[in-house]
Amino acid sequence: MRIRFLALIAALSLISVLPAQAQQISLGALSNYLNQLTSAEGSFTQINADGTISTGTIYLRRPGKVRFEYNPPEQALVMANNATVVVFDKKLGGEPETYPLNRTPLGLILARNVDLTRANMVTQHGYDGTATTVTAQDPAHPEYGSIQLKFTGNPIELRQWIITDDSGAQTTVILGELQRKQLASRLFNIEMERRALR
Repeated sequence: MRIRFLALIAALSLISVLPAQAQQISLGALSNYLNQLTSAEGSFTQINADGTISTGTIYLRRPGKVRFEYNPPEQALVMANNATVVVFDKKLGGEPETYPLNRTPLGLILARNVDLTRANMVTQHGYDGTATTVTAQDPAHPEYGSIQLKFTGNPIELRQWIITDDSGAQTTVILGELQRKQLASRLFNIEMERRALR
């Protein structure tokens, strides 16, 4: 009897130190988190549509700026600034590819004011017991594709996104811990990168 009692006390003490049960995070709280994520750096792992895997460092400065530096053997650099996404491929050389940022789902989280409660922006909002998942699209142009964001709570952290482009191809980016820090403007200077590659 005493052994059972001690086991019960041990179990209760263990329960008391476990974290509180996590719950689905509201769209308003997620919007606030993204709007406060103004400048950060972290590692990432990217799973490409063809199944290949790349790694690198992401630099984020909202609104509108991001830089993906890929680790060797990749020789790619992806930057967004001034409403444009530019893809540099040092291996291929030549002129980089450019796209309007607002035609990519990434533009939704780089916007000056992220509002996931906006009508028809979020198409799915769920919780899997570990993370809150939100699928969003441009309400005016759903044909541009969508972005699925995965967040953990306590505190809220963006952990992953999956971009589905206008052709249906998917790219997954898994984030390491994002370190909030001030980032130099030169990291997002597209013209400087163009000159360096000439």
